[in-house]
Amino acid sequence: MNGKKILGEERREFILSLLKTSREPLTGSELATRTNVSRQVIVGDITLLKAKNEPIIATSQGYLYMSQSSTFKKFKRIIASSHTPERAEEELLLLVNHGVTVVDVKIEHSVYGDLTASIMVSSPKEVEHFVEKIKTTKASYLSELTEGIHLHTISAPSEEALDKAVEALRENGFLIE
Repeated sequence: MNGKKILGEERREFILSLLKTSREPLTGSELATRTNVSRQVIVGDITLLKAKNEPIIATSQGYLYMSQSSTFKKFKRIIASSHTPERAEEELLLLVNHGVTVVDVKIEHSVYGDLTASIMVSSPKEVEHFVEKIKTTKASYLSELTEGIHLHTISAPSEEALDKAVEALRENGFLIE
């Protein structure tokens, strides 16, 4: 926008418009560049928009406006899984290769209670990006706090796709039943 900094409410409306029309997640850095402010200002703007009940979620790929997101499919299921950190990528790839979106990961922590983190991966490329981000930031998988035990919310365009993905997890020793 011509190098001009967009201020306050006008910037938040612009960010909201970008998120509502985007088919892919937008990173804080992308939004910062488009509005000529810092990434930290964008984080604050997103927080203010969420406080106004805008359905924005933060994913490993960037911010998504939920009602416009094509990653939310009609059929959903919560599955229980267990594996070592070294098998996280394998688990995610098994799911997305069956046409499933991995919406989130949940654990039950002894101190903090239920913890949920958005993942929102639905393709091998998104899984690769997610795993690479874990490695480069030296972050831990949430499941490391619970010796590998965790839940995933998964979604797909059909029950059949969910069933096939769950069966693949079972066959590969990921599923807890």
